[in-house]
Amino acid sequence: MLKDNAISIRIIDPKEIFSIIPLMQKLGNFTVSEALLQERLQEMTQQNYECLGIFDAEKLIGACGLWFQTRHYAGRSLEMDHVIIDDAYRGRGIGKMLIDFVTDCAKKKSCNWVELNSYVHNFPSHKFFYNQGFVAKGYHFVKEL
Repeated sequence: MLKDNAISIRIIDPKEIFSIIPLMQKLGNFTVSEALLQERLQEMTQQNYECLGIFDAEKLIGACGLWFQTRHYAGRSLEMDHVIIDDAYRGRGIGKMLIDFVTDCAKKKSCNWVELNSYVHNFPSHKFFYNQGFVAKGYHFVKEL
């Protein structure tokens, strides 16, 4: 666990995974029902997925999913997913704390790198991730079925 005054970062117990739903619903143009999101989160916890919670005392103020996988181009990697910090807590260095925590997790699991996707229109996040040492390597394309 990483602590800074009242701010802490820790793995959310899979039994408590639904606690991140209010934060996730703030991401992008979110149109998935809460019931479907619960179903998906439940399935995710059965895969190579963990979720970090960022807390102010016991109040959940942020979340970040972690996918562990082996990639042909990187070997072991940790992919950050649905990274969000409540608007009221931005600009306080919590994002940097999160990246440091995630980097440490990746090293402990013998990962070769950390990767993530960011919405193309989310310019503030691009600037933040560049400032944390990330580089843009490509595009993430999707095709809805």
